Amino acid sequence: MAFRFIVMTCLVAAASAGLVPAAVSYAAPAYHTAPVAYAAPPVAKLAVEEYDAHPQYSFAYDVQDGLTGDSKSQHETRDGDVVRGSYSVVDPDGTKRTVDYTADPHNGFNAVVNKEPVAVKVAKVAAPVAYHAAPVAYHAAPVVHAAPVAYHASPVVHAAPLSYSAPIYHH
Repeated sequence: MAFRFIVMTCLVAAASAGLVPAAVSYAAPAYHTAPVAYAAPPVAKLAVEEYDAHPQYSFAYDVQDGLTGDSKSQHETRDGDVVRGSYSVVDPDGTKRTVDYTADPHNGFNAVVNKEPVAVKVAKVAAPVAYHAAPVAYHAAPVVHAAPVAYHASPVVHAAPLSYSAPIYHH
């Protein structure tokens, strides 16, 4: 056993020294195909918008849903670098939150938040259903006992092993 270990150690040392090739690599066969003609799709020219030195816009929206009670609105205007606006929404606690905000290069973003109670009328979608379960009469069925079943165990026969082998030890 020691002889095998010494031989393997010598082979590893020889391979590490470069005397014996360490490994043989196998590569898949290379297939050469004819060149494929490829035409790139035409590049779409993007429209470049010119820089607006003084942008201006104004927008607003309002939602009033009587069925769900959803109520919100917003309006905003921009004139150059100055933005002013306001939005309001009814919060789940029943208050109306209104935020008035401004933004400009000198003061940054500033917001003032106001909350006020609101009586929201929400329409009922469906009336509640009353449920009364009728009492259930329960009668237990009589228990019937079956006659015992006779059981006779058959004897267990153990056969002798056919052959023995010496244990194999691996190191």
